[in-house]
Amino acid sequence: MSDVLWAPSAQIETLRQRANILAKIRAFFAAREVMEVETPCLSQASVTDVHLATFSTQFVGPSHAKGLPLYLQTSPEFAMKRLLAAGSGAIYQIGKAFRNEESGRYHNPEFTMLEWYRPGFDEFDLMDEIDSLMQTVLSCGVAVRISYQDAFKTYLGIDPLTIKLEELRAVCSRFGYEDIAAQEQFIDPLLQLLFCMEIEPKIGIDAPCFVYHFPASQAALAQLNEADPRVAGRFELYYQGVELANGFNELTNAEEQSQRFDTDNKIRAQMELPLVDKDQRFLSALEHGLPVCAGVALGIDRLVMLATGKNAIKDVIAFDVNRA
Repeated sequence: MSDVLWAPSAQIETLRQRANILAKIRAFFAAREVMEVETPCLSQASVTDVHLATFSTQFVGPSHAKGLPLYLQTSPEFAMKRLLAAGSGAIYQIGKAFRNEESGRYHNPEFTMLEWYRPGFDEFDLMDEIDSLMQTVLSCGVAVRISYQDAFKTYLGIDPLTIKLEELRAVCSRFGYEDIAAQEQFIDPLLQLLFCMEIEPKIGIDAPCFVYHFPASQAALAQLNEADPRVAGRFELYYQGVELANGFNELTNAEEQSQRFDTDNKIRAQMELPLVDKDQRFLSALEHGLPVCAGVALGIDRLVMLATGKNAIKDVIAFDVNRA
């Protein structure tokens, strides 16, 4: 590929392969009568998640001469759940998402996300469907599954649900992360560090791997497990060193969701990050009634990387951020 900056970062043949993959995905959902939807890229509300940084802009026009703050969506999740609350039934979307401060081999600040929701499914039902999609697109083997707790026990010999902060710092030090561990005041970031650096490279090598039952403290938008409230109905999918998807048995309780937003903002304050107003339209939709459902977000660009054997996200999108 030429270094001339007008030229695409991906080869045209790769873009043809990408188009064929998108056609396969749409056919997959059409056969299952899952409706394709589109929701706004611009929203009047941002997200409280401490790990996400948003892009913002202003609309200036009729009724908003002084400017209406708008945010580029980090995910279509809240809008899609509003459709579910309105009675849409099973839905999916292939669209753009935007996350600031993210760029690299597996990241571009603008990327393509596949997100879908299945009323009546739990997280295990949805894992089955994702597994079918992976086999359709990648011609890979059947996925394996391991709980978050068992992954830590198997690969690191520790229990992430009972370990104390000082014990965890000692484990981190054994792997060379002493400086990071000494400064960290919370367990979850250190668990995430060990999971990312010491567990992810060892799973999903020969076949995709689902890791499920993440700790309740990492539940985000997931239901807590009734049998063991220490864990939540959250899972992630890994294959050949790539994190592909993040899914939930979705939280439907508006009051609990609002409390989780408040908790996010408390952590933001401790981390000296700006506070974020809660998305009241989303909370109102939950109050109206979100059906029991499971949902997942899957990175299309990373999926195409795996399908085409490419090494970086810039090799599978028309123009990465440096050529946009």
